[in-house]
Amino acid sequence: MSAALAVRGLSAGYGPIRVLDRIDLDIAAGRLTALVGPNGAGKTTLLKAITGLIAREGEVTLDGTSLPALAPVAAVKRGLAHVPEGRQLFPLMTVAENLELGGYLAGRGEREARMQEVYASFPKLAERRAQLAGTMSGGEQQMLAVGRALMSRPRLLVLDEPSLGLAPKMVEDLLAMVRRICDAGVTVLLVEQNVGKALAIAEDAYVLERGRVVLKGTAREVLGSEQIQHAYLGAASVGAAHTK
Repeated sequence: MSAALAVRGLSAGYGPIRVLDRIDLDIAAGRLTALVGPNGAGKTTLLKAITGLIAREGEVTLDGTSLPALAPVAAVKRGLAHVPEGRQLFPLMTVAENLELGGYLAGRGEREARMQEVYASFPKLAERRAQLAGTMSGGEQQMLAVGRALMSRPRLLVLDEPSLGLAPKMVEDLLAMVRRICDAGVTVLLVEQNVGKALAIAEDAYVLERGRVVLKGTAREVLGSEQIQHAYLGAASVGAAHTK
């Protein structure tokens, strides 16, 4: 069910502005990889380039098969689903209608079966199926955004800042949900502002700064690096966490 992603020499940007410079990634099948870095590092641009939403140079392959640039529908058909920053739901449509759109490539019967799977995983969405998406809380909307992505039965799920703007308890619940999705057999690439929490649930990690990969390794290795401790977590707080 899971898929491996390989990125080679990826460069991308907006007009004459180059944001990413020759990025290489290897996202192993069935594992959760965190992509972290400061604001403006190019993390969202990288996800958009991988999923075909913006033009790019370089090669992106899913299980060895090339994913064409500027072809997001082709990426979905190959098994890649993207939960964008800001959720981008249809606020004047119901929960059920938003989910149906996530499964638009499937036939009617298959789409209904997938909706029941999403409702089983997220009972709150089943309770709110007739509610307008725009009237839900931020955490509920993020749950719906993930559920909508799962409607395409992805083998690789890409999430961009899913915890942004959420209360601490909801962040914990959301990241636990992401971990469960990976444990169920879906490869996950997670961009997350909360570096410590992202690395705590991930197996592998990349650090992006100014459009380039500056550090990579297992999540434990990256979490223990001085660069991460001082730049993102605070050396004292990390040291205290390791002694607990």
